[in-house]
Amino acid sequence: MPTLQQFRYLVALADTAHFGRAAERCHISQPTLSGQLKELERRLAAPLVERDRRARVVLTPLGRSVVARARRVLRDVEDIKDLARRGGPDPAGTIRLGTLPTLGAYFLSLVVPDLHRGFPDLKLFVREGTAETLLAALDDGQLDALLFPLPVRAAHLDATPLVREPLVIVVPTDHALAGLPAVPRARLAGETVLALEPGHRLHAQVEAICDDVGAELSHDFEGTSLDTLRLMVGMGMGLAFMPMLYVRSEALKDPAVAVVGLADEAPERRVGLVWRRQSARREAFLTLARAIREVFREQVPETTVEEPDPAPALASGPPAA
Repeated sequence: MPTLQQFRYLVALADTAHFGRAAERCHISQPTLSGQLKELERRLAAPLVERDRRARVVLTPLGRSVVARARRVLRDVEDIKDLARRGGPDPAGTIRLGTLPTLGAYFLSLVVPDLHRGFPDLKLFVREGTAETLLAALDDGQLDALLFPLPVRAAHLDATPLVREPLVIVVPTDHALAGLPAVPRARLAGETVLALEPGHRLHAQVEAICDDVGAELSHDFEGTSLDTLRLMVGMGMGLAFMPMLYVRSEALKDPAVAVVGLADEAPERRVGLVWRRQSARREAFLTLARAIREVFREQVPETTVEEPDPAPALASGPPAA
C-alpha cells in the first residue's frame, strides 16, 4: 500500500514541478525523493510522472488523478491531528486563513489586536488570493478557513456570518455629487462607474448596481486593486462603489476624492467565516467568529454585525460578488 509520506512527496512534486525543489520542500535528498516515488509507482503498477535529464516533471493523467486524491487524504489526516490537538472551543495554534485582497488587510487590521489579547496562543497565517484559488486551497487542506464574502455554494463547506459592509460612492472632489449629503439613485443614471477587473468578486456586484441605477460601467479603464481604482477616481475618470472598510482605512484620507452614500438603501457585502464541514476545529471557528463580531459591534459602527441563525449556518446560495 502507498504510504502517507509517499503521497506527501508526490504532492510536493506536483506543486513544484521539479525534483530538486520538491526534495528541498520535504527536507530530504533528491535521490531519496526519486526513490520513494519510484516505489509508489511500483506499488500502483503505473507511471505517475514523466522525467527528463533536467529534473523537470510532467504528471501523467493518472498522476494528476492520484495527486488530487492524495491531497484529500493528507487533508483528512491533518483534520484528524487537529481533532486530537485542538478540538476544543478556544482558537489556538496556527490557523491558515485565506482572504480576498479587497477584504483581508482592511478587515484584519481591525480585529487582530483584540484577537491577540483574547487568544494569546493563536497565530494567524494569512494568504490572499482570488476566490477560486482560495476555495480550492480550502478544499485541498492548504487553508483551514476563509474570511470570505457570503453566501457560497458548496455542500462540503460550513459558514457563519460576521458583518454586513456597505458599499459607498467615491467621487472626485470637484464632482457635482461631492457636495450632496446623500445621492438619490436617479442621480446616478448616465454616470461613468469604474470597477475592478472581471474576476474580482466586487466587479460582478458593481456591474449589477450599474444595471439597477442606469449608470455606465467603464470597460476601458478597470482597476487592478482598490488603490488604483481610487487613484483613477481622483483623476476624474469616473466614480466608484467601494467597500466601507477600505474607505474608512484609505479613501477618507485622500484629498482628491470625496465619499458619499446612497439616499436609498445602500448595497452591502456580507462577510463571513467559511471552513470545511468535516473540520475538527469547528467550535474554535465559531468562538473566533463571536470574538470578531464583538470587535465590530464595539468599534466599527459603519458596519452591521450579523448574527448566525439558531441552526448551524450552512454555506449555501450563489457566490457573492
